Amino acid sequence: MPVQIYNSLTKKKEVLVPLQGNRINIYSCGVTVYDRCHIGHARSLYVFDVMVRYLRYQGYDVRFVRNITDVDDKIINKANELKKTSQEVAFENIQKYYEDLESLSIDRADKEPCATENIPDMIKHIGVLIEKGFAYVANGDVYFSVRKFPSYGKLSGQGIEQMHEAVRIEKDPNKKDPLDFALWKKSKEGEPFWDSPWGKGRPGWHIECSVMSLKHLGCETLDIHAGGRDLIFPHHENEIAQAEALTNKPFARHWIHHGLITINGQKMAKSLGNFVTIQDALKKFSPDEIKMFFLGAHYASPIDFSESAVKEAGEALQRFDVLFWRAYELTKEKDVETKEADFIKKHREDFFKAMDDDFNTPQALAALFKLVSDTNKYIDHNKSDRDYLNIVFTAVDTIEDLGRNVFGLFLKEKERSLSEVEELLLEERKTARAKKDFKRSDELRELLKNKGIAVEDTKEGQVWRWI
Repeated sequence: MPVQIYNSLTKKKEVLVPLQGNRINIYSCGVTVYDRCHIGHARSLYVFDVMVRYLRYQGYDVRFVRNITDVDDKIINKANELKKTSQEVAFENIQKYYEDLESLSIDRADKEPCATENIPDMIKHIGVLIEKGFAYVANGDVYFSVRKFPSYGKLSGQGIEQMHEAVRIEKDPNKKDPLDFALWKKSKEGEPFWDSPWGKGRPGWHIECSVMSLKHLGCETLDIHAGGRDLIFPHHENEIAQAEALTNKPFARHWIHHGLITINGQKMAKSLGNFVTIQDALKKFSPDEIKMFFLGAHYASPIDFSESAVKEAGEALQRFDVLFWRAYELTKEKDVETKEADFIKKHREDFFKAMDDDFNTPQALAALFKLVSDTNKYIDHNKSDRDYLNIVFTAVDTIEDLGRNVFGLFLKEKERSLSEVEELLLEERKTARAKKDFKRSDELRELLKNKGIAVEDTKEGQVWRWI
């Protein structure tokens, strides 16, 4: 089955057919580095990480670019607040952004260009738009003339007059039309600036992505442009206008937008006291627990972040761990080889079918959990099979392979060894269990749990795992 994705531009699912052979060029709007990344950023970063992983798993040559906005009003305001330069604020938060990526075990994009590294290209792009009559200079600023681009509004599905009525637009005496947007901003006193044919200034936000996507992917039409649903208008609408006015070609064939995140049913905002950074979330939850929470909802759907929801996802995650330890106890120090059974093949195919259908992670995750259940049943009821251990090994290897290489789970191995005290507690519990001293057995289970060790009683005996 070919990969199908919902295209925000055409409002329907479409088969993904690369423009150049097997290569897929993907661009995603990245972070504006004025503060630490929050849990909403985490969802965006993870959603597109999973998509890229899956397409590569299926053999596509994916080239993925995600930008970093390091010059912006928010950065300038933050710098003034902290009495630092905007460059210092941007640099500090870029380092924190990379720390967050590493903490979550999310891969960097192939290229993550900073806006400030590409300003000469932006100036060149703006110059051509002026020459072609799509942009005009006004008192050191440069604006894109929206009415000169007839198809403006095709992504958001609104006509120009509708936008004019619906959108609150700040008055600007330099604009010929209230809907026109800035390509170049004249610098104010104390702001960072670059020299340009129109005077000292800096690029507008929208032009950054148009230029960096085409430049760093080396094409005039992207296969996929990705971002949050909140970016459809005006950001992505403006990107289309700037790029297509320059090249006279479609800017992107497919547009993918992920749903937004709320916190306990409310929009996340510092003023509401519910602003959750990635750093804070990771103090309470593991990367895999957070990822499991995200996987439980389709990327296009909104999702509500709460401690109870993430804990529930973490409990589901333990089903993998229990099976992994059961299989390890069975197969350790044994010679095993790959041997597929029908139930393994079925659930793997269901996983692919779900992911091919617009990256349906809830259904794909359900296929993995069904494989976990059937593997546990196989372990319990098929000990006499000639290929018993080989099939157990293959089932678990399949789960680990898809979980690790597509979902980015199980990437951080729990490497700590048991201490002497922990080993003694495990042995004492095993003895208590054998003597049917269940009260002491339960007490020891809680002691071990407080040390980060979960104990399970199986038909093969006591097994443990790190939690």
